[in-house]
Amino acid sequence: MEFFGRRDKKYCSDQCRNTFNNRKTSTSNNLIRNINRILRKNRTILAKLNPNGKMKTTRSKLMIEGFNFGYYTNTYITKTGKTYHFCYDQGYIELENDYVALVVRQEYVD
Repeated sequence: MEFFGRRDKKYCSDQCRNTFNNRKTSTSNNLIRNINRILRKNRTILAKLNPNGKMKTTRSKLMIEGFNFGYYTNTYITKTGKTYHFCYDQGYIELENDYVALVVRQEYVD
């Protein structure tokens, strides 16, 4: 293929350049897209099960809904050492006997 323009031109056209760069970044973009989808789904499940801002449910119920405990956006550790996991503004803390307390992030939580 013959190139026109500068000597150091790498691509035959803008379309070729865009196609190359899109293919190069598609794998990492797909990973990020999939993780964001899981996080949004987790948040949606927590919000649906916790319409009043504070509620108890079971770990099993969350898993039936499709919740993935391996993905969350941040954690909050209380002064007593308990860890809350958050998916954006919706959070949970695991309790005893398969129970989980659902909460909504408060303004004072950083």
